[in-house]
Amino acid sequence: MNDILSAMMITQGLLPSGSLLDSLIHISNELGSMENFPFIQIRNVSSMIRRIKLLSSLFEEIQETDTPLPPSSILCFTELFSVIRRVKVLIQECKDGSSLWGLIQLEFISNQFYVLAKEMGRALDILPLKLLNVTADIREQVELLQKQAKRTELVIDPRELQRREQLLQVMANNSLQNKKRKGFIDFGKVEEILSSIGLRTLSDYDTEISKLEAEAQNQAGTGGLIVVSNLNNLISLVSYSKSMIFRDGDNDGGEEESKPLSAFFHNKIHDSSSSSQSTSISPSIPDEFRCPISLDLVKDPVIVSSGHTYDRTSIAQWINSGHHTCPKSGQRLIHTALIPNYALKSLLQQWCHENNVPMNEPMTNSLSEGNNNKGKKNMNENAIDHISANKAAADAVKMTAEFLVGKLATGSADTQRQAAYELRLLAKSGMDNRRIIAEVGAIPFLVTLLASQDSRIQEHVVTALFNLSIYDNNKILIMAAGAVDNIVEVLESGKNMEARENAAAAMFSLSMVDDCKVQIGARPRAIPALVGLLKEGTPIGKRDAATALFNLAVYNPNKACVVKAGAVPVLVELLMDDKAGITDDALAVLSLLLGCSQGLQEIRNSKALVPLLVDLLRFGSVKGKENSITLLLGLCKEDGELVAKRLLANPRSIPSLQSLAADGSLRARRKADALLRLLNRCCSLAYHSL
Repeated sequence: MNDILSAMMITQGLLPSGSLLDSLIHISNELGSMENFPFIQIRNVSSMIRRIKLLSSLFEEIQETDTPLPPSSILCFTELFSVIRRVKVLIQECKDGSSLWGLIQLEFISNQFYVLAKEMGRALDILPLKLLNVTADIREQVELLQKQAKRTELVIDPRELQRREQLLQVMANNSLQNKKRKGFIDFGKVEEILSSIGLRTLSDYDTEISKLEAEAQNQAGTGGLIVVSNLNNLISLVSYSKSMIFRDGDNDGGEEESKPLSAFFHNKIHDSSSSSQSTSISPSIPDEFRCPISLDLVKDPVIVSSGHTYDRTSIAQWINSGHHTCPKSGQRLIHTALIPNYALKSLLQQWCHENNVPMNEPMTNSLSEGNNNKGKKNMNENAIDHISANKAAADAVKMTAEFLVGKLATGSADTQRQAAYELRLLAKSGMDNRRIIAEVGAIPFLVTLLASQDSRIQEHVVTALFNLSIYDNNKILIMAAGAVDNIVEVLESGKNMEARENAAAAMFSLSMVDDCKVQIGARPRAIPALVGLLKEGTPIGKRDAATALFNLAVYNPNKACVVKAGAVPVLVELLMDDKAGITDDALAVLSLLLGCSQGLQEIRNSKALVPLLVDLLRFGSVKGKENSITLLLGLCKEDGELVAKRLLANPRSIPSLQSLAADGSLRARRKADALLRLLNRCCSLAYHSL
């Protein structure tokens, strides 16, 4: 009796539901009343706001009834508040950030919306709708939301995808290789693309440039050289496009005001005498083309680690003289690598061509000083066309892959072994390599050779398929080639353990696609083979098997198959095996299996699990603590009294839960609070029964 009363005292002080409802209504109304949507992710933003508006009606009606919330609904509403708050942050980032950079990162941002939509659906799954005092209309709305959440798919707007492809095409056409064919930028097309994402006035262009510069600053030192270089290429494109599309505000001239600046320069140059260059009208250099150090026309633009662009000679002299900061921002340079700014270099060449400015001569405010440096080397002599280099590399990979596929098809066993090994290495790095290898027809031959009796061929082939499957399009091709049955065969009885383990890794990679989860789960031997490796494999193999089982169990019908294959006792045993080193992976799979009746029954029958989970609440990793609390919470909901007694009988339970509720991750804190509330409720019932 005293123990129960003590537990009740410990679990007091939980937040009232009123403040949670107020917060939900406030943030939902904020999003629902949003007027100016971002110019990117329009479909995802609209869909998310529509769902939140429907939920807002639910929150408001519950508040109006002024009845206490059922304890089991608190967890759901807490989860929903967290999701809606993150939705708000994501939409605000889309509005406040660079539209161009958002367009480049289209898939990444779309996936963030997809993840949040899924999390909203999972929160709604645990909503005890029958216990809430709401009207039939609201109930139908929420049930509709629950159904929609189950069918949520990744949404990438094809119009935005097309705009992104057009933008990349414009930039590719501006390569030095195309310049030899006079393939200059079509500023009409650029203006059309930029207008579609909200860049319509001079002010819009200036704001976008500022946002891109801020993003480059944020990414400097963390995003890597390629990311910073890409951002600077975009800055160069927008800056020069601005000068081409808009006239300088200082010029007068009626209709001429609306003409592109390039046309204005063209007219000025051709109206002047062509007999003497010294008397021609010299165009002023756009600020974007001036080196911040010398203030002269940039000849060889390079990017430093701060994200700013300089002329190579000027910044090299600055660094060589002992300076370690960016001259423009004062920021300390984390490295002294000078990254060529190819986009700006191409734009410079185009501007110089259109304005009759010699590229091999320096230009300040006047072109008349150019004769002083006639002997300087033309920057074109040393220019590196990175697109040409990339194409040459791709051609080399294609030629190599075609040669190796030919050897796979017709060679001896020794030749096939060597060809499979080289394809394995070639597919190990680079999405382009993986794409090209598939395009030359390697996958069907690799799938056929999975049945090879040569252990090394089998190992190299299954590993090559795993490497190729990292490229998403190849997953579909591998499945279409009928690889699953052959991979399962290797998984069950491969010639060596490495082949078996890499077969599990291939299953894990393929099962990341929803359709593949269904197809793999439909193979009666696939899941048992993974459970078999879970028992017999090395720590690496066990982890690959566990992650593959996790992916497959995300698809609800597969959960029962995983339980039937005997996974639960193996996973519980692995929790106690420190040498296996896959505690977090085993917990993650068990947490998923809790979602089916067979899994719940198996987990409930494991008497050693509850004390083990209590220990993991104290000593586990962040992810391990989250999954441990998920399992305990699920067990308490389904078999509350029995599990609650076990927890209350363990002197470490309440202190561990309190510690987690105070200092754990956001997800762990929410679930620890929910479990403490359930224990409190259980104690209250026990107290009243006495």
